[in-house]
Amino acid sequence: MDAIVGTLVALLVLFAVVALVKTIQIVPQQRMDVLERLGRYRKTLSPGLNLLVPFVDSVRSKVDMREQVVSFPPQP
Repeated sequence: MDAIVGTLVALLVLFAVVALVKTIQIVPQQRMDVLERLGRYRKTLSPGLNLLVPFVDSVRSKVDMREQVVSFPPQP
């Protein structure tokens, strides 16, 4: 009986750690992330520490906000 209780406690602790890790999202300074809740657009995450709803929210795309140099051919 003690082995079952110990296993259950270990599984609960593991679930809590995974949920905590999935709750915290850190976005770097040069990036913005698109957040979806159950497949629909929710908001755009700004740089810094963001809190998500675990197992419901997901980051769909990561947009790089840095300037990019594009070379154009000379025009006549």
